[in-house]
Amino acid sequence: MHAKIIVGGYGQNVFVGSKLIGMYARLDQLYMNHARKVFDHLLERDVFLWNMMIQTYAHSGLSAEALGVYKEMCEKYVVIDKYTFTFVLKACGIVKDEMSGRVIHGHVMKCGFYFNVFVGNALVALYAKCQMMEACRHVFDEIPEKDVVSWNTVISGCANNDRFIEAIELFHTFLQDESFSVPDHATLVSILPVCAQVAEIRLGYWIHCYTIKIGLTSDTMVGSGLIAMYGNSGHLDYARQVFDEISERNIMVWTAMMRGYGMHGNPQEALNLFYNFLECGFHPDGVVFLCLLSTCSHVGLVEEGREIFKQMEDYGVEIGHEHYACMVDLYGRAGLLIEAVEFIKLMPMLPGKDVYGALLGACRMHNNIELAEVVAEKLFVLDPNSGGRYVTLAKIYGDGGRLKDAAAVRKLMVKKNIKKPFGFSSIKVDSVVHTFGVEDATHVKTMEIFDTLANLDELMTCNYKLETHC
Repeated sequence: MHAKIIVGGYGQNVFVGSKLIGMYARLDQLYMNHARKVFDHLLERDVFLWNMMIQTYAHSGLSAEALGVYKEMCEKYVVIDKYTFTFVLKACGIVKDEMSGRVIHGHVMKCGFYFNVFVGNALVALYAKCQMMEACRHVFDEIPEKDVVSWNTVISGCANNDRFIEAIELFHTFLQDESFSVPDHATLVSILPVCAQVAEIRLGYWIHCYTIKIGLTSDTMVGSGLIAMYGNSGHLDYARQVFDEISERNIMVWTAMMRGYGMHGNPQEALNLFYNFLECGFHPDGVVFLCLLSTCSHVGLVEEGREIFKQMEDYGVEIGHEHYACMVDLYGRAGLLIEAVEFIKLMPMLPGKDVYGALLGACRMHNNIELAEVVAEKLFVLDPNSGGRYVTLAKIYGDGGRLKDAAAVRKLMVKKNIKKPFGFSSIKVDSVVHTFGVEDATHVKTMEIFDTLANLDELMTCNYKLETHC
């Protein structure tokens, strides 16, 4: 067809040229050079064609080429529109090119498109993918007329960057917005993983009811999110009910249900589900096997874990570091440290920090100080800034009565300025989620909180003395 177009004298027709570029772009990444030749041979190229080249490069994963076309546009003084920025910012986001994104952000402001909702959404998505959440929130807040995509993008960005409480707060704000009080499919898919992570069961109930109301109970993406949310919250009966109601299940739905059973110590249910999964003609992937190996590890099913690991080769699934780490954890929890060490020696790749981290945890569980010292030395090289490794070794020394060695490890942490990240807790008061850590003094009512804790401590001490005296 391309040859006939050239022979027929339509090679310079802009409309036909755009169709050719689109055709080559849809075939495969390898055909993008043909699309580029069509583009280069056109003598008259409007902004639509330039945008099309940037978009097709971005969709094909050729972000550098997309940025190159944008640079060429700027050099040729082609009039840029809002779609140009939308496509080129997407290209930056794919490869997490923060520097180019910042430069283009500057161009957006100079060209007067900063308050355009489409361009704003693209900037929000870019900064979220580059893990620059302050910039992401700033751009989002500056969009004067937000649409549903704006809210979905920022909620998804917070969820993907582990800012779960912020994502939930944004979702509640979105529901209160009079203009956009109805979440769509993308909103639910974005917020459900957050509910699963923080076990936000009340919001999860509301979303489940909402999906029933709008007829999304059979949707696989929403269904897998609901199953994960109920599974993380311990409501396996509700998770199974959602699972059973999905008529056409995909691999995500099956995996979510298996993970739920495995997480709560129901290995047989997880394994039975896996066999049903195979009987339905599905081909397991690395995530399915990782879920099953983790299940076997936590309940001590060594033989079953070995068999599942062997099946990975039978199904031609690539075995990654995380699978090896699960097997080491399986052996370690069962007290088979020698088998774990031999397993690591037979690995076809160099063991990573996850593998040695699992072995170090097993050493602490079974008080094997000698092996722990060897493993810790490897981890200090592979993962030098992880405070958790140092703390684990110090605790192993402490449990073994070697207090001087434990103190030496902690002094080394201070000397290298290595700190273990603190965990945090959260509590909801009047629909507002508050997060706090150990000796956290950042809350606006810190003084009242610590005064109340001191009064409670004093009250419990007095009651204890009174009961002891009586």
